Amino acid sequence: MTNPLFYAKILLFGEYGIIEDSQGLTLPYSYYKGSLKFSTLETDFMLKSNDSLRKYAQYLETIDLPHEFQLDVEALMLDIEKGLYFDSNIPQGYGVGSSGALVAAIFSKYAIRKLSAETISKEQLKALKVVFGTLESYFHGKSSGIDPLICFMNLPILIENKESVDKVSIPKEEVGKGAIFLIDSGMVGETGPMVQIFFEKMKTEGFRKTLKEEFIHYNNACIHAFLKKEMNPFFKNLKKLSVWAYEHFKPMIPESLYNAWKKGLDTNAYYLKLCGSGGGGYILGFTQDYEKAEKMLSGFQKEIIYRF
Repeated sequence: MTNPLFYAKILLFGEYGIIEDSQGLTLPYSYYKGSLKFSTLETDFMLKSNDSLRKYAQYLETIDLPHEFQLDVEALMLDIEKGLYFDSNIPQGYGVGSSGALVAAIFSKYAIRKLSAETISKEQLKALKVVFGTLESYFHGKSSGIDPLICFMNLPILIENKESVDKVSIPKEEVGKGAIFLIDSGMVGETGPMVQIFFEKMKTEGFRKTLKEEFIHYNNACIHAFLKKEMNPFFKNLKKLSVWAYEHFKPMIPESLYNAWKKGLDTNAYYLKLCGSGGGGYILGFTQDYEKAEKMLSGFQKEIIYRF
């Protein structure tokens, strides 16, 4: 059995905004990955994973997928009996797509009609996103389908709006002083409760207004500037986005990072933003001088994901 690898993903821009039709930009992240394997189930991890897959397969039997995206659930069940498990080092609750990679791996292996990431059309991408939303909703309630889509495509994806996504080229990495990096908050985040807080906030008109007029505006401006490699407008809008999140997404910011978040805004040495739903897991950092930011954030575990 060949074991294709499914990488984690990072949503650079669009957290929460994509629920309200903002744009999003997401990248595969090869540091973390997972693949379906067979085993004799001798470890706790394998047993747990196999058991989770069994429960997931039972869920798959209850859902109705469009004809061209149907899964061979029977074959999946047989493989689970033979010891199938998902061998993954993608941390759960860190906002890097652990359930997305699993869904992508299952779809890739058990879809009756095979799809290739290279030849997929924009229309098929749109339909596949909806299917992945159904497949992933088992793990944390309502899902946009974006995470599994990124993991399946293994390419940067531009989320144009709620319905439409497209493959996109991001500027080539360069050896420069600037960097985009991850900071480990040291705690696990749970998507469900965070999304709940967001929907509660959405009930107030003032929050809805500022989300649409400010957050989504800065978010989309960051994406456009980044893709065009216009770093001055990029950092200008990024600061506004970081300030907005500090004021309005307080519950989603891990407590261990409150002060560091504020310090970045006060010194302009770096800016922080949520990576996924927040509450824990990773936080994203952006800086034009990584060496300086690194010193200021000593004590936190960091991983560079992109240099410029």
